[in-house]
Amino acid sequence: MHDILPQDQPWWDKVRKELNFISSNYNFLRIETPLLEFEEVFEKSLGATSDIVEKQMFTIKSGGGDSLVLRPENTASIVRAYIQHGLSHLGQPLKLFYSGQMFRKEQPQAGRFRQFHQAGFEIIGNDDDPVYDAQIILAMHRYL
Repeated sequence: MHDILPQDQPWWDKVRKELNFISSNYNFLRIETPLLEFEEVFEKSLGATSDIVEKQMFTIKSGGGDSLVLRPENTASIVRAYIQHGLSHLGQPLKLFYSGQMFRKEQPQAGRFRQFHQAGFEIIGNDDDPVYDAQIILAMHRYL
């Protein structure tokens, strides 16, 4: 894990500004999900025997016995929020973007951290039309 020091903040501000600009141009709405989720959110979406669930999640037991994890990725959390909050009423397909910290418990390697930042786009509720895949690819290409 690492700190983002004051001298690095202008770079991070530019990254965030560009993400917001590109997202706005492609009509993506921002969503923020919690850093802590119930473990089941990832077990159901990624599979209980996936490498992420079995080996890479930071698990925390709450005082009430709930099994919580630091989010290792954001797609499962976004789908959970979509269902839990009835976001299907916002019109379909729903185009969302996110950025934030993710956590993976894995062997440290050069250039990889247990805490990392990730940004991404999700389109939910479409008919698997390839035009939406193309929009995400084009948005990420322009962002990068």
